[in-house]
Amino acid sequence: MATFPSHDLESAPEASKPLLEKSQAAFGRLPGLHKVMAESPQHLEGYQVLHGLFLQTDFDNDEKTVVWQTINVENECHYCVPAHTGIAKMMKVSDEISQALRNETPLPSAKLEALRTFTLQVMETRGNPTEEQLQAFFDAGYSHRAVLDVVLGLAQKTMSNYVNHMAKTPVDEAMRSFLWERKVNEPA
Repeated sequence: MATFPSHDLESAPEASKPLLEKSQAAFGRLPGLHKVMAESPQHLEGYQVLHGLFLQTDFDNDEKTVVWQTINVENECHYCVPAHTGIAKMMKVSDEISQALRNETPLPSAKLEALRTFTLQVMETRGNPTEEQLQAFFDAGYSHRAVLDVVLGLAQKTMSNYVNHMAKTPVDEAMRSFLWERKVNEPA
C-alpha cells in the first residue's frame, strides 16, 4: 500500500510553502488534508481557490454546509465529515442542521432539504438532473446561479474527498471529537 507524503512548511515542495502558510494563517494550524495536497502545489492551490470561490457564493452558511456535508456524507469521507462539522460550528450553523446532515435525517426546512436533494441528484446523475428535478429546485426558491454554485461546491469536495480516500488522511486532532461513520439503515 502506498503511503502518501504529509508535508509541513519545511518538507513541502517550494511552490507549496506559501500555500501552506496561507492554510496555517486561515486555520491556526496545518490541516492534514492540506499537508497531503501540498505534494502537488497545483492541486493545493486549485483546492484553495475553489474553497475561496465557494465561500463567495450567495449561499448562506447553512446552505454552504448543506452542500459540503451532503457531498461529504454521500462520498463517505472519513476526514471531511468531521472537519466540516467543526467548520459548521465555527460558522454558527446549528447542531440540528449538522446532525441531520451527518445522520441523513430530515433538515429543519423544506428549502434546505431541497438543496440537499438537488445536490444528491447532481451527484447521482453526474451533472444530468432531469427537467423535473431542476424545476423542483427552482420552485424551492433557488436560481440558475445556485445550480452552478452547487457544481462549484461539488468540484471542491470531489478534490478533497477523493484525496482523503486514497491517502487515508488521519482526522486532525482538533476535529476528532466529531468522528463519523455512516449509519447503516436496518431493514424494516
